[in-house]
Amino acid sequence: MRRTKADAEATRKKILNAAERMFYRKGVSNTTLEEVAKEAGVTRGAIYWHFANKTDLFLALYEAVPLPQEDMIAREIETEAFDTLAIVESATSEWLTTLAKDEQRQRILAIMLRCDYDNDMAPVLERQREIDERHDATLELAFARALERGQLQESWTPPSAARALRWMMMGLCTEWLLFGRRFDLVAEGHEALRRLFASFRQVPVKSLEAS
Repeated sequence: MRRTKADAEATRKKILNAAERMFYRKGVSNTTLEEVAKEAGVTRGAIYWHFANKTDLFLALYEAVPLPQEDMIAREIETEAFDTLAIVESATSEWLTTLAKDEQRQRILAIMLRCDYDNDMAPVLERQREIDERHDATLELAFARALERGQLQESWTPPSAARALRWMMMGLCTEWLLFGRRFDLVAEGHEALRRLFASFRQVPVKSLEAS
């Protein structure tokens, strides 16, 4: 039994790896399960033993590597640490560094960005909405705490700050991944985040008086 489970898991991983290569090469809509099976060196029946359909396979691939929203949620932005903005800025900067080094993460995120979310892919889009909502709620809580502690500029509301940060992160990743990596994601991404968070931060009263 132990051997059978190990073999099944190895086959599942082989199918996921093949799907990743084919989806990246041809796109999700243009790839058939027969092509994935051939690439993986397994039968089509083996794919159906593990996955109900192509959407199910795509969802499994989607969940295999944490995307920006899930990574950021995992950070300790709900801790009692005083500088909440520093925690969020550090988490987002670190994620950009990780993305720049992780080729598998790059491929899967590129697949997600290129995908045509038609009727068959609707469950994936719904999953993305769920993640976005949870992610935004967590970030809004962090920015709300920063506001309570006098750290967030009053011109920003927690929802608007959370959206601006998410839009910047997705914009950076989309342009870098889909348009030839024409800039240094780490260096320029960190600088963009530094400037964004500088606009978030409330300037201390003493600093204003000194100037």
